[in-house]
Amino acid sequence: MAVIYDRVALIGLGLIASSMGHAMKKWGLAGSVAGYAKTEATREVALELGFCDEVFVTAGEAVQGADLVILAVPVGAMAQVSKEIRHHLKPGATITDVGSVKQAVVQAVGPHVPDGVDFVPGHPLAGTEHSGPRSGFATLFKNRFTLLTPGDARPEAVARLRALWEGMGALVEEMEADHHDLVLAVTSHTPHLIAYTMVGVADHLRRVTESEVIKYSAAGFRDFTRIAASDPTMWRDVFLTNKEATLDVLGRFTEELFALQRAIRMGDGDELFNYFTRTRAIRRGIIEAGQDTAAPDFGRVAADPT
Repeated sequence: MAVIYDRVALIGLGLIASSMGHAMKKWGLAGSVAGYAKTEATREVALELGFCDEVFVTAGEAVQGADLVILAVPVGAMAQVSKEIRHHLKPGATITDVGSVKQAVVQAVGPHVPDGVDFVPGHPLAGTEHSGPRSGFATLFKNRFTLLTPGDARPEAVARLRALWEGMGALVEEMEADHHDLVLAVTSHTPHLIAYTMVGVADHLRRVTESEVIKYSAAGFRDFTRIAASDPTMWRDVFLTNKEATLDVLGRFTEELFALQRAIRMGDGDELFNYFTRTRAIRRGIIEAGQDTAAPDFGRVAADPT
């Protein structure tokens, strides 16, 4: 593929940023990739794995001369990083991010974007329960949606960023920031909160010992709570910055749960059957849309196939 950006700067080098670096290298989408991370160990891994051509000890140094700057830090750190880089940005550059919320990112980053620089917030709906620079891989975004909330950015800047994401295999759509946050509260944020809570319940019920949870986790508990292994810093920031939408959806979830609780208590098998039939159809729709697989174990390959 043709180079879309001559120079890209990755600010933060975790799972998403490292996967973007690998993807841009694999498909020749960037002339060079610079990186910044707070720790020397992370910077060394980025060079070792080759998804960055060079790394820097400050974010300001990393963005110098970059045509695209990708903010891949926790949402709570966005404002400070934006302040650090604003005087080092190249005129005509584009800033984007990969945060799981968008209104809070717009409020944190927007005031620090200088004239002549486009800000196109983004969110790839892709990831694993793993984190860190060694967790990234080039095909993470293949056939996964990336949502852009362009605001008043120039159309040509949005089109260029869209081309980059499509070059990495993503399906790109645009929406308003507030709508994004409501949708993600349903599809991601509340499910993560529930998964964390279920692990907490198992820990609280001392009758279910730790050894039993681990021993029998081949059942639903393992797959249902897989996402509870995700980065705690990121999810702390998500819930603090998208609390209104998350609390709204959590309230709706609680109402549904109470209805099921009543059906179980009253022995209403028809209500349970009808509810499970409707919701199974929605789950199958996710598979048919290409966003998951019907394969056993969610398509994950066992470490030892024998």
